[in-house]
Amino acid sequence: MGAEPQSDGNSAAPAATTAAKPAATDSGRTQPVAPQPAATIAVTWSGEQTFDAARPDRPAIRLDGSGSTGPSPVDGLLASLASCAGIDVVEILAKRRTPASSIRIDVVGERVATIPKRLKHVTLNFHIAGAGIDRANAERAIDLAVNKYCSVRDSIRQDVPVEWTLELGE
Repeated sequence: MGAEPQSDGNSAAPAATTAAKPAATDSGRTQPVAPQPAATIAVTWSGEQTFDAARPDRPAIRLDGSGSTGPSPVDGLLASLASCAGIDVVEILAKRRTPASSIRIDVVGERVATIPKRLKHVTLNFHIAGAGIDRANAERAIDLAVNKYCSVRDSIRQDVPVEWTLELGE
């Protein structure tokens, strides 16, 4: 414990940051994206099938393989996907001067029957309410969030389809 990783001299050390790359904006122009430091999260076994995960000096979340004291790891992944897309939808709608008053995302994650029981299909069912939000703008915001901006979606296998629906309220 506390030992520094050893190198055999034949492998390159992992980079602490990712290289900056241009990001496309809504207008199609690109702007540079600053490199991000590597994420460091401590995951501590809490007994049975439970683990607590947290970045230093931040609140922890409990993941529980049995689902009795917290979401399972796959439920945590699905919640992360929905939250990531939801954050982008909130920001896009606010920038269009039609802020949401409420958003709920019901996630349906279908898994394969074989081991490992990976995801085979995900549906994000968005329920959005807010004054002045029209369907076309809400759909555009969701499409951009899910297919362009959500880093969690981009980290899931590309052969796992992520589809979405929209229920729009006032």
